[in-house]
Amino acid sequence: MGTDNTEELHLTRSQRANERLHALIPGGAHTYAKGDDQYPDKLAPVISHGQGAHVWDIDGNRYIEYGSGLRSVSLGHAHPRVIEAVRREIGRGSNFVRPSIVEVEAAERFLATVPTAEMVKFAKNGSDATTAAVRLARAATGRPRVALCADHPFFSVDDWFIGTTPMSAGVPAATNELTVAFPYGDLAATEELLARYPDEIACLILEPATHTEPPPGYLAGLRDLADRHGCVLVFDEMITGLRWSEAGAQGLYGVVPDLSTFGKALGNGFAVSALAGRRELMEQGGLRHPGDRVFLLSSTHGAETHSLAAAMAVLATYVEEGVTARLHALGERLATGVREAADSMGVGDHVLVRGRASNLVFATLDEDGLPSQRYRTLFLRHLLAGGVLAPSFVVSSALDDADIDHTVEVVAQACAVYRKALDAADPASWTAGRPVKPVFRRFV
Repeated sequence: MGTDNTEELHLTRSQRANERLHALIPGGAHTYAKGDDQYPDKLAPVISHGQGAHVWDIDGNRYIEYGSGLRSVSLGHAHPRVIEAVRREIGRGSNFVRPSIVEVEAAERFLATVPTAEMVKFAKNGSDATTAAVRLARAATGRPRVALCADHPFFSVDDWFIGTTPMSAGVPAATNELTVAFPYGDLAATEELLARYPDEIACLILEPATHTEPPPGYLAGLRDLADRHGCVLVFDEMITGLRWSEAGAQGLYGVVPDLSTFGKALGNGFAVSALAGRRELMEQGGLRHPGDRVFLLSSTHGAETHSLAAAMAVLATYVEEGVTARLHALGERLATGVREAADSMGVGDHVLVRGRASNLVFATLDEDGLPSQRYRTLFLRHLLAGGVLAPSFVVSSALDDADIDHTVEVVAQACAVYRKALDAADPASWTAGRPVKPVFRRFV
């Protein structure tokens, strides 16, 4: 049996809490990506609290955290400026029977930061915003079909998207048939899809960029295709918003979509998302146009004052303190260190860092160079033992050089074990135990 003498974490309280979670909450978490199946067996910490770039579990272990709040906490936990704005508004009331003045102030701040949009409507989560974009596109075009990018992992919890995943149970086939897919970066394939369903596709929806940069001319080419075929171009900027530039990917690449959706980093952990876009389209969900009204977005808690105050504080902090540039600098330092550590331990072809510096992920490959959940499990186990909680390497601006240096040291130690496992006559002896699992799968 392989061994590396790494001291195992003691997560007794976390294990008990995970059992309580599963007894009361389907999946043991309110977000599938936070489930304990995403971590090595018996090594899924339950969090007590966080401060800056660090979190503590209920067993008393401290971790440097990456991918904080599934990329939402980009300024670090309990950021003083955000918390102060939230506290101020909570003391003035959080929800009223009429709009609060905070709603227009937040809209003005958002549109000043994302000047490519002309109107904005706030919601609580990304799914509601993207589904509203799809509904609006269908209403504006009178077309039934949605074309989404097949290479992007998530758009919404609603049927139009979930029906395309391995977890499609409960989605009627008739609904499923109305969603079609196109590959990222391939304009010819997208044009062929549009030609296959003439005058049927309401919108093209995609993340403008992910782990790879868009090919030269690609986003502009999509803009042209949407215009020529009469469909709406929707950018899902849940991740790229703020992380690519303060104005999102559309601000960085200079291609303006008809509609775009923002979330995650927008509230630094507080629940707020946004649908933004051209006035001509957005006003169809309003009161000042002559046509049929579109039920765009309407929720009791959509304009909670403290969440909008958080968003305003986040936007101001990004612009005034150059947060996006800091995220890129931290990510570059981390990516360089991880790659050098992997190379030095002889696993540079097996532990890979990918993505834009502000949005890094890692891949773990097996002896044959294929993606491996077992090797991901081994890697995660040793990161956790070294005090690094990292389902990804997505940075927050609260990290400092010491955090990055420690992370690289722990990665080097994990890579040394990784090399031993690759060289072992029986690699399974090093990667034993239940492997971590992908979120989207048909069976448990």
